[in-house]
Amino acid sequence: MIVSKTAITALAVMAVAGTTLALAPLAVADGMGGGRGGERMFSTTLNPVPTNNVTGSGTASIELEGNEATVTINASGLLGGVPHAQHIHIDGMGRCPTASEAGTHNGKTSMSTSDGMKAYGMIGTSLTTSGDTTPTSALAVTRFPMGSSFHYSRTIHVTDDVVASIRKNNAVIVVHGIDYDGSGKFTNVLGASELDPKLPQVATAPALCGALQAGGKGGIHAGAGGSQEQLTTGLTAAGAVLLIGGAGALALRRRKTADAV
Repeated sequence: MIVSKTAITALAVMAVAGTTLALAPLAVADGMGGGRGGERMFSTTLNPVPTNNVTGSGTASIELEGNEATVTINASGLLGGVPHAQHIHIDGMGRCPTASEAGTHNGKTSMSTSDGMKAYGMIGTSLTTSGDTTPTSALAVTRFPMGSSFHYSRTIHVTDDVVASIRKNNAVIVVHGIDYDGSGKFTNVLGASELDPKLPQVATAPALCGALQAGGKGGIHAGAGGSQEQLTTGLTAAGAVLLIGGAGALALRRRKTADAV
């Protein structure tokens, strides 16, 4: 929560004048809406994609400020020692796929990226650890988080269509890379990836999925960067307003006492 200097000044004037101080102005203070569209915090729980033999879990949040997005992802229980591509998917049905939408790959029932696209849509943003974040970097395997557990936090620029999808609850976070056969590594058990035949299907298959919704825990996760800074700023500003209100009330009581004498 960010309170502008203008809002604090206005509240100070109200307090000194003896006007009853309410906390309602904090809800409409400058910056609360995060720019256009109102809501600024979006979050989700990341659950295993059905049929892909995943037991991991995670959480994800996005804090929007115009076209700037602070993305935080915490994931665990994934295949270790390999990169996990992750994306914001848009323009689908705004949900994660169900078991009935899985296909047959190398004779085995599993969910490929394309199988799930009807549910979660196309790639809008590649959540890389550095560099480009466009769909062009969808398979930039050297720039995605590694390991069975990871914490990801990065502030990036996202396009207008991604912002619109997030605000319409039509954006989905997907983390890829599965251990379908329990071998502890990427194998050809499901054949080649339909996205890049140089990669095995298990490397690009969706592992964890969550549809973003407005509100929730948002960027208060550990290491959420700018979100934590803004939370602190909001609390500090709120404290300043309360102190100003107290000072105004004290001044009013003193004035009444003086008048009575």
